[in-house]
Formats: sequence, structure tokens, C-alpha cells
Amino acid sequence: MKLPKTAKIHEVGPRDGLQNEKAPVSTTDKIALVNALAQAGLTSIEYGSFVSPKWVPQMADSDEVGRLITRLPGISYQALVMNMKGYERAKATGMDSVNIVTGVSETFNRKNMNAGVDESLENYRPIIAQARQDGIQITAYVSTAFGCPYEGEILFANVLEVSRKFLTMGADEVILSDTIGCAHPKQVSELLAMHLEHIPVDKLGVHFHDTRGLALANVLAALQLGVNRFDGSVGGMGGCPFAPGAQGNVCTEDLVFMLEEMGVETGVNVPALIEVSRTVEGLLGRALPGHIKSAKHKPSYLERK
Repeated sequence: MKLPKTAKIHEVGPRDGLQNEKAPVSTTDKIALVNALAQAGLTSIEYGSFVSPKWVPQMADSDEVGRLITRLPGISYQALVMNMKGYERAKATGMDSVNIVTGVSETFNRKNMNAGVDESLENYRPIIAQARQDGIQITAYVSTAFGCPYEGEILFANVLEVSRKFLTMGADEVILSDTIGCAHPKQVSELLAMHLEHIPVDKLGVHFHDTRGLALANVLAALQLGVNRFDGSVGGMGGCPFAPGAQGNVCTEDLVFMLEEMGVETGVNVPALIEVSRTVEGLLGRALPGHIKSAKHKPSYLERK
């Protein structure tokens, strides 16, 4: 099996993971979480979302989190924004990369952003232009790329159209997002293969949810096509307030374990991540769905090193 030699893991737990939690998590605990993830070797971390607290109250303190985290060299600290006001707030906290998102589904997009697909793309144009001027990387998420909770099946051609528009507007990379965890490996392979006919592999990434238990299988399908940029959420926490039925993101420590076992280097410390996951379980007062933290044997890749 031919696989990439390395993989880049983007940690979304402090944002995508926490945003759907009903019980408030303190600003101090969020800051500690981001810092612990950085200490575990993750070099790309999404620390907050600069949207209206009316819609996502868990992210109301993203300004403070962004200002007070301990910034380590070589780490990209990232934030999600949906308008210019949010961009300016995020920039003031010192973000390195801005994350923007548009759904392929018109219905989802109107519920998530109160705008149609084309309208939301146009709304991002000045943000992308400003970010390029500011020297801030732009990561564009194409949500509902594999299916929509309201419209069902999504045409691959429509996904590719949104991806290409983002790149033409100036985004540095596009991330195909399985917002509700409905994707399967054959679908992932086909959609990525279509994209790779038009988009370089180093500008593509994937974001999987594990609603149906297929997230790691979908990661493998992407790996086999050379895609090596993956989102993960520590412990497997997560969900989307605007996508009924969406469960947690692929668990970061399970993802890293699988990649390292197959010889794909990530630079991430699995035992350290497991400790972070256990700490988060204490904060939330419940078990998280990740698997590797319960395994009793030592990972073989650690024995090889």
C-alpha cells in the first residue's frame, strides 16, 4: 500500500469539539486545553470561533482565549470567522490562519450563515483579500460535501464548483467536510479523485465526523490518494449546532495512532494526547468516544522508535 510519508493533523477540539457542549467550559480550562494540545505536538490548532455568542454561546470568550494562550514557535493558531467583524476580532488576538466555511447545500447554508451559497462566497471575498494583505493563511471549508441533513445527497460537481471558487478567490487550501458523518470510503475516493483532476493534492484536506463509525476508514481512503491533511478532535468530541444528528469528529489520538502504526509520521505524541483526552472528560463530566485511550498494550510504533 502506497501512503504519504507524513501527515498534518489540524486539531479542532477547542472550537468544533466544544461548540456543541451545553455545559459551559471556563475560559481558563479552554486556554489550558489549547496549551496542552500544543505541548502534545500538534502544530495546527483551532482555538475559537468569532461568531455571535447568541448562536454559539460556548465560543463567546474566543477573544480572551486567543489573547491568553501560550504561543509556541512553529504552531499555527487558527480561528473560524464568518464576516469581516469576526475577522478583525480574530486578527486582534494574533491568529495565524483564518478558517472560513460555506456549505454546498443551500438549505444548510441558510440555517448556518443566513445566506445562500453564492452569497456567502461573495461575502468572504473581502475577508480573503484582507487576509492575504495581512499575511494570514486562509483555509476554506466546504461543508456538507458528502451529504446534507436537510437536502440529502449532494452532487459531486457542486462540491468541486465551490472548492474551485474558493481557490480562485485566493484561499490557500480547501477542506472537504463530512458535516454529518454520512460519508463512506468509496464516496470519499470518488469525490477526492474528481478534485485531484483540478486541484493539487497539497491544497486539499478532509474533515470527517464519526457518526456512523466510518471516519478512520474514510481517512484511509483519502490517504491512498495521497491526501495527508486531516482534522481531528481530541477524545472525539464535537458536533454542529446546525446539523441535526452530527456526532463527534474523528478522534485525534485514534487518528494519530492509526497513521503512526502505518508508518505515516505525524509528530504528535499519542500518550500525551490521551492524557489531554482524559482531562477533557473530567471537564465535561462524561466519557468521550475515542478508543485508543482504553487499550492496554503499548503501541507498536512507539516500540520501534
